[in-house]
Amino acid sequence: MAFPRLHARYHPEIAVKFALFPYLAVQGAWLRKRALVMPEPAGARQGRVGQGKPLRMFVLGDSSAAGVGTDHQSKALTGQLLDRLQRHYDVDWMLDAKTGRTTRQMVKRLSKIPARQFDIAVTALGVNDITRRASRENWLEDTEQMHDLLQSKFGVKHIYVSGVPRIGDFPLLPPVMRWMLGKQGERYDAGLAEMVAARAGCYHVPADLPLKDVMAEDGFHPTAQVYSEWAQKVYVRILVNYPPEKSPALISI
Repeated sequence: MAFPRLHARYHPEIAVKFALFPYLAVQGAWLRKRALVMPEPAGARQGRVGQGKPLRMFVLGDSSAAGVGTDHQSKALTGQLLDRLQRHYDVDWMLDAKTGRTTRQMVKRLSKIPARQFDIAVTALGVNDITRRASRENWLEDTEQMHDLLQSKFGVKHIYVSGVPRIGDFPLLPPVMRWMLGKQGERYDAGLAEMVAARAGCYHVPADLPLKDVMAEDGFHPTAQVYSEWAQKVYVRILVNYPPEKSPALISI
């Protein structure tokens, strides 16, 4: 699939990026030294829970998919999602996530690991691509390739694509960088939503959660509260696209 090139329209954050490049480079170096490095939480990364309709789930992505910002997987995205799903499904699940991972790295990872069949996948990627200056066009192409692999190699029927979070709300970032990356995130997410809408079996889950006052100690990752709200958004989509044996109308969500 071809994606529109960035120069097709004026984007103020790009102009700011080039005009203030030396300043932003210094800020970036300062941030790398100042940033608190939080570990990935403890807890299982695969298993089987619940009763009901069989559901094979694959969660994959970066540090947010890994649950950084919490101290255990039960409080992270996967754990909070499993807590909801196990009420209505027999969930056979696996988590493959790593801090710092980009979408291109995820594609390489999927190409190497053994094939395994899943019914649904939940992805969380994009922030590292933006902070490492991947172009929107290249990132969307990498994302498309990842979706190809999930559907062809892993048999995924429904892919729930988490949107790019509101980077402009990340308290760790200085004001100019926060504005610039926030605008980039909005533009990348708009392209992601458009791409996902054109692909069968893919669903964009907007990351429109307020983050200013509910970020983790490092100012860059979600807390358990945010993961819970995120999990709820995905859970509701799953109920619609992969309904349990009991009528969804009778299920409290």
